[in-house]
Amino acid sequence: MSLAGLKSWSAQEKNGLKDFCLAQAKVAAILAVAHFGNIYEPAYPRNDNHAPVMFWVVNAILLVLTLVTWSHKPSSPGRGGGPPRVVILGREQTEEWKGWMQWAFIFYHYYRVYYVYNEIRVFVSAYVWMTGFGNFLYFDKKADFSIERFVSMILRINYFPLLLSYFLTVPLELYYVVPLHTTGFIVTMITCYVGFLFENKLGWSYWKSRTAAVGLSLLAHVLFYETSAVNFLLLFSKEYHFRFQSDKYSAWMGMACGLLWGKIGEYMQWAHGFENDSRRQKATILQFFAGVFLIWIWYALFGFMQDKYSYNPVHPYVFILPVIGWLMIRNCSRYLTECHSSVLEFLGRNTLETYVLQFHLFMSHNVQYIPIVVPGSGPDGTARMKFLNMLLCGSVFVTMAVWARKNTVVTQLSVVDLVKNIRGAVDTSSTEVVPATKEETVELTKMESGMSDVDKTSK
Repeated sequence: MSLAGLKSWSAQEKNGLKDFCLAQAKVAAILAVAHFGNIYEPAYPRNDNHAPVMFWVVNAILLVLTLVTWSHKPSSPGRGGGPPRVVILGREQTEEWKGWMQWAFIFYHYYRVYYVYNEIRVFVSAYVWMTGFGNFLYFDKKADFSIERFVSMILRINYFPLLLSYFLTVPLELYYVVPLHTTGFIVTMITCYVGFLFENKLGWSYWKSRTAAVGLSLLAHVLFYETSAVNFLLLFSKEYHFRFQSDKYSAWMGMACGLLWGKIGEYMQWAHGFENDSRRQKATILQFFAGVFLIWIWYALFGFMQDKYSYNPVHPYVFILPVIGWLMIRNCSRYLTECHSSVLEFLGRNTLETYVLQFHLFMSHNVQYIPIVVPGSGPDGTARMKFLNMLLCGSVFVTMAVWARKNTVVTQLSVVDLVKNIRGAVDTSSTEVVPATKEETVELTKMESGMSDVDKTSK
């Protein structure tokens, strides 16, 4: 069966051996460029590039690009021709959110803007929150706990970073977000599977089974992170010990939000639907100011701390305040839920690759130096020449990141199809590999969609 499956996969026109090998050749070329960029000379220490003003200049440029590429897409009618649905955190808005956070994250590194450390920590935790949130919604709706799904996600998250780490001889902890996402995915998959077993083996209701599973997951988190068991991470490195504790509850909070997402969707439909204009206006105002209040509370009590060693211990417990605050503001009206920026969406689609390649192409020597490509753009160069140098390096960096993502996805699809063929599965023509937040995000929980397990098994 395995040999026959391998032969079948090798003969596939799409996502077969040919596509897999071609993708590996392209990835090898990207690795060669990354290696050259990482050792490139001349370069100067990144700490000499401390330029807070330029950080805000590039963010202002992004704001202009956001407004220029801002588009509105009216909500589509509901099922059966019902009232249009109010969709929050759909695919486009999720990618948009990831895009502007990634932009800030990269330029925080580039321009050494120390005083926004706490905000950047929130952005990193928001990424990990999305891992728990998005995968919870996926597993809760699809109940897809297959080996193909596991292999698909592990490859998507780890394949290119592991190659970079190996061929550039870089410690994997430099890409610390990668193991955070991997662990978040695995924990979410296990949690959802436990909830699925509670419902189908014990006959528990949806809410009882899912609440119990998420509660058990929280207990496991507390027993590990709030006891000496967390020192197990020191066997790997002090960096992992710190990073995992900084985001010890981020993915779990994402799962908890995913569990409540159906109810939140019901509220959004009630508050921002088409039935009551007066209610919609009041909801917009209240939701906006409630979101501002949550962000202000975080900053007034915690975010203002200049000493990161004072802020870090409280961060895992309070980062959720600005995250929820932002989501309330971003979705405080039906119009805003129907809009997105295409340039931010583009940036968001390539966050994994831009995250790992920034250390070797946008910056160099494992993020410790700034390459000097344009003459006169060294530490004593003019702001104009340094900006041109940044644009040139950034162009190569983004191009390679987009190319890396494309070939990582081809690799992912090909390997998943190989696994399907070996296991004797059918229909390898279209493998779904991207998790979570689709356009139907508000309907992703089984409770809201009204899909019972009988309905699932009959399809």
